[in-house]
Amino acid sequence: MFKQAQKGTYHKMSPKHLQRYGDEFAGRHNVRERDTIEQIRHLVAMTIGRALLYKDLISDNGLESGARC
Repeated sequence: MFKQAQKGTYHKMSPKHLQRYGDEFAGRHNVRERDTIEQIRHLVAMTIGRALLYKDLISDNGLESGARC
């Protein structure tokens, strides 16, 4: 599933955010049997008090060239 997303949705994944991609797919997998409303409630509950600032999102990705993988 992760491989398909990399090819079909994201195309390129930065090493800096690889854990975030993995966490997203693990979370989707863990709630797959819940109905849609329960999935949304779970998602909202997990995002309360968490933020990814834009400056952190675009900061150095760990590659010398700055290119994306």
